[in-house]
Amino acid sequence: MDRFKAMQVFTRVVEAGSFTRAAETLEMPRATVTTAIQQLEAHLGVRLLNRTTRRVAVTVEGGAYYERCLHLLEALADTEAMLTEGQRPSGRLRVNLPGRPARLLIIPALPAFCDQYPELDLEIGVSDRPVDLIQEGVDCALRVGPLPDSGLVARRVGELQEISCAAPGYLQRFGTPSVPADLAGHQAVHYHAGRTGRSLPWEYLEHGAVREITLPARITTDNTEAYMAAALAGLGLIQAPLHGLADHLRNGELLEVLPDYRPAPSLMSVVYPHNRHLSGKVKVFVDWLVALLRDQPGITP
Repeated sequence: MDRFKAMQVFTRVVEAGSFTRAAETLEMPRATVTTAIQQLEAHLGVRLLNRTTRRVAVTVEGGAYYERCLHLLEALADTEAMLTEGQRPSGRLRVNLPGRPARLLIIPALPAFCDQYPELDLEIGVSDRPVDLIQEGVDCALRVGPLPDSGLVARRVGELQEISCAAPGYLQRFGTPSVPADLAGHQAVHYHAGRTGRSLPWEYLEHGAVREITLPARITTDNTEAYMAAALAGLGLIQAPLHGLADHLRNGELLEVLPDYRPAPSLMSVVYPHNRHLSGKVKVFVDWLVALLRDQPGITP
């Protein structure tokens, strides 16, 4: 295996923390990954990684070598991007999308993208769980909400307008609130945030300030489709992005409540690791995705 390829394997093992996971994301046999690291350590004359039955940890020398490898590999990618500019992107692109935008907006629009880039193959993971892009070998992901300090590059898509709503049957039973004080005696469907492990509070804007209250709930879920299904079944009030509610509002399956006290908009971003920023296939997909989403009602650039 050539030196640069060995460096790529080494950096992926460090980032994944596992030979097996690195082999999966590189689409290589695990034995090949193990041999590459052994040969690299033999060539350098130092141990780069400490192995245990459960995990792989980088040594002091391995950490220093990892940082140098990142600079060299990014410089190589920069040079290749300059020389191959204008060539059609090809190969596999791994993306991760939240469930509802994926189903309603992105996947239905993919035929045009696939026709434009016929040599590009997409592997789409759909999950409301915020995946670890580096450990799982994902090239880019769409995220909704505040971004933690993850070391990822983030490109802003825009802000999602959100509303509060419920099914007509629920409102017939509990009444239609028009001001926050009317929420006494009501119940919500709770959404369990995968990143924090807590249910998101009920919030609204009043005189430009964000207010939060806690509503009781009998149903809690960590999936946006289940969250929507619970609202449609009349199990409680929900707060959700307007773009995903249009058909339900138009059909009368859901009704907006508290229109003068809407939640604060949610940030939507596309994120990707630093070492993907020069990839032509990542660039064309991110550009396409941002343009697609900014053209949707309920999303403000």
